[in-house]
Amino acid sequence: MLEGNNLSLIYKDGGNNYTVFEDVNLQINEGEKVILMGPSGSGKSSLVYLLSGLRLPSKGNVLYNDIDLTGLVDNKRAEIRKKEFGFIFQMHFLIHYMNVLENVIVGVNDKNLSKDKHRKSVKELLDNLEIGDCIDKKIYELSGGQRQRVAIARSLIKKPTVIFADEPTSALDHKNAIDVYNIIKNYDKNLTLVMATHDTSILQGDERIVNINDIKQLRQ
Repeated sequence: MLEGNNLSLIYKDGGNNYTVFEDVNLQINEGEKVILMGPSGSGKSSLVYLLSGLRLPSKGNVLYNDIDLTGLVDNKRAEIRKKEFGFIFQMHFLIHYMNVLENVIVGVNDKNLSKDKHRKSVKELLDNLEIGDCIDKKIYELSGGQRQRVAIARSLIKKPTVIFADEPTSALDHKNAIDVYNIIKNYDKNLTLVMATHDTSILQGDERIVNINDIKQLRQ
């Protein structure tokens, strides 16, 4: 389903090159919950960005359902991301002048449906996330855990095939971190999850753990 082949990421800094990793190979099957583990600076977040097509590798390619994302022009790659992928980041990137409902539907493709038409499906999703009573609240009225749940709802409302999550729980206290991770992981058993984290305490034991240091050659 998702395949990274001989991926290398090299940054140019002035006249110097900095190799984050090189010749990384990783295959992810449909429905797998894959956790990329490693310390800060190890390259796990960068690998998430490469696999999702948010960033292009210096070398190698990424295949999604046999489509070479690396070889697509920018707008075609963006179209696949919009239709197939959901993203959850450490920072929620919510729009503060919008309420919760408006934030959740901001990326929905169907422009023919009004905000009121979306309300029912959004309310059901927010209820599942235990923040249904926040649907009309502004973002500044929410706690950190509630804001991250809104970001999750924004990602899930599109019914993506793959969720890419980059340290989605690192800004939360332990209880909220566990709750948020459980929501992401268990929302749909057929949903593929690729998540970068360094927090082993939130894991449930049935994930596939990939240690970034085991699949790359790190250049300090």
